[in-house]
Amino acid sequence: MPWSRIKPDTNEPDFQIEGLPDNRDGRRVSYAEAINEALSQALGLDPRVFVMGQGVDDPSGMFGATRDLHLKYGAERVFDTPLAETALSGVAVGAALGGMRPVYFHNRPDFLLLAMDQLVNHAAKWHYMFGGAACVPLVFWACIGRGWGSAAQHSQALQGLFNHVPGLKLIMPATCYDTKGLMLAAIADNNPVLIIEHRMNFKQRGLVPEAPYTLPIGKGVIRRKGRDVTVVAVSHLVVEAYAAAQELSEEGIEAEVIDPRTLRPLDEALILESVARTGRLVVTDTGWKTGGVTAEIAAMVAEKGFSSLRAPIVRVANPDLPTPSGYTLERAYYIGKDDIKQGILKAVRGA
Repeated sequence: MPWSRIKPDTNEPDFQIEGLPDNRDGRRVSYAEAINEALSQALGLDPRVFVMGQGVDDPSGMFGATRDLHLKYGAERVFDTPLAETALSGVAVGAALGGMRPVYFHNRPDFLLLAMDQLVNHAAKWHYMFGGAACVPLVFWACIGRGWGSAAQHSQALQGLFNHVPGLKLIMPATCYDTKGLMLAAIADNNPVLIIEHRMNFKQRGLVPEAPYTLPIGKGVIRRKGRDVTVVAVSHLVVEAYAAAQELSEEGIEAEVIDPRTLRPLDEALILESVARTGRLVVTDTGWKTGGVTAEIAAMVAEKGFSSLRAPIVRVANPDLPTPSGYTLERAYYIGKDDIKQGILKAVRGA
């Protein structure tokens, strides 16, 4: 099998964040270039892989993630699709059942709602329903938007909905290194995988090995060690949580920042071990608060690690409102470093 040639990477670079001194040597690429390279290597490695989606062959190439792949691999393997997500998702599921490995790109997570029937009712269930005889090696990719008035429909974060579905793996990377390794792992996986990216991540550049590598789906990582409180942050909020922790260290508060990388499966052991050391938990996510990712992680810790807690769990998430489109309202709506700082202070001091 071609995927057996790709090995998990064991030389992960230290977490990088803009504004901190970083003198390490190594090849640095943008977030979009890391995704693009993963796709190119998958297409080159396995003739069963193809990339489809609205605008994947545009000059901009889906925010740069698919740029020029159609020129290198041809329109038969990298092709634009019409605005018919339900039907095209069925095509992708059928192709996966037939032995192909489709990667279906969606500009926005809103379109996943049109694909939900195929993704939830079919792709996520076939392996179970047919006693393991059928596999659906399928990757769906979508990007959460913010920052230019994308408003209520094109900005919403729907990971809480898909996190509810058994049989579906859910990945939300935070670094250039992670997005390449997890993309290759997702394409190699024999089960359906949903990758939800965040547009804020596309501002990053980071150390990324040129050779193909995979990262284990379901394994989180500690981005910053601390003794006073555990902060579990999702996607680009890892960067915001890290910055908040750095600032609070000057006040004598040492926060441990955990990046789960994947939400389903979730690295429960990593989170519980951290809470056992710190006794406090803050969970922050880019989605809505009610019934979302913060609720699930908080419930898991309350159920399995309650005896470790020395203070109530604090959740920091977006308000339960549709996203506004105006720049000023948008800035007020979205959470960031300062909101996470207040959450940490509430967990540690009850403030």
